[in-house]
Parts: sequence; structure tokens; C-alpha cells
Amino acid sequence: MALMDEEATDTSYEEQLKELVYRPLGLSKTSLPRGPNLRKPFIHGYSNDPSQDPPEDVSEDLAAGWAWASGGMVSTPADLNDFIRGYVGGKLFDKRTQAKQRRVIEGGSSEPPGPGKNSAGLAIFRYQTRCGTVWGHTGNFLGYTQFAAASADGRRSVTVSINAQHTLVSGSLAVFEALRRAEGKAVCAALAGS
Repeated sequence: MALMDEEATDTSYEEQLKELVYRPLGLSKTSLPRGPNLRKPFIHGYSNDPSQDPPEDVSEDLAAGWAWASGGMVSTPADLNDFIRGYVGGKLFDKRTQAKQRRVIEGGSSEPPGPGKNSAGLAIFRYQTRCGTVWGHTGNFLGYTQFAAASADGRRSVTVSINAQHTLVSGSLAVFEALRRAEGKAVCAALAGS
């Protein structure tokens, strides 16, 4: 998709991100690296192999830059929070586009699944929890698992990051279930204004 975008606009994907996403949302600690080098400082990610004591630091084993536009974005939790507020709250799209994004397929979920009942929209997921509905996305990469979501208006948000990869098939099921509970509690706190 990014290569098609570059061809159509004759502008680098990174430059488009700066102009269309980073600057409008004030993201100063977000980048799309190329190659193996992470800009320091960064949160270290660890292996979830229970036989390794202490856990192995896998932060730079599989470089985010190699994934490029397919999930290689590197950001701080604060910038991720600002992004999800702007993205869900409509700062990057007009109302018509936003409405199309929110037409969901019931039962579709992100990987790993987020808290509550998951439904898939267009590049966004709806998470219906016991405390209310939020829109966002989860993600995982070697050494990391993320969840970011916001209320429909983008005023309330939550970001949960752990520095190990835990999904339904990767890592401890008990840890994954605890993560889902933590995400659900974080949604409740965010929607309550805490």
C-alpha cells in the first residue's frame, strides 16, 4: 500500500506521514525507521519463552524498520495515545470517511483480540466492553504487545503496552488473559474519566 501511495503521489511515505499525521497530531516521538537501528532511548522488548531466566532482550533481533509500512512504526505510549485520540476523534478524516470506517463486521477482531466484544471496521476495530464502547487497534511484534483505543469522539482514550509478545497463540495464555482484563479495566477508567 505504501509503495502504491508513493507512486501515485511522487512523495515518500515518510514525508506523507510527517505532513498528514505527525504534524497535525503533534507526534514528535513517532517514526517509521528503515533498517535495523532503533533511535535511543527505546522500551526494550523481551522474549516470552518461560525457559529463559532472565528473559532475553529481543528489542533489536527483528528490526521494526524491516517491516516498514507493514507495522514498523515506533512510538512512545504518549504519542500512541495522542494518535488514537486524533484518529478516532476525526482529526485526520472527514465525517463521511469516518462513517465508512465504522461500518463493522460483527465478530471480526484485531490480532491479538482486544477487550470485550470485537468487531472489525475499515482499519479500526470496535471494542464493546462492560463499561462502554471504544474504537482502536491492537498490535504485536516480537517483544511487544499494544492496545490503543478511544471513545467515539476521541476525548477519552487508553493505551496499554507491554514489553513481551502475548497473543492467543504466542506466549502464556494466563498472561494474555490478564492483559485482556487490564485492557478492560483501563477502558473503564478512561470512560469514567479517571
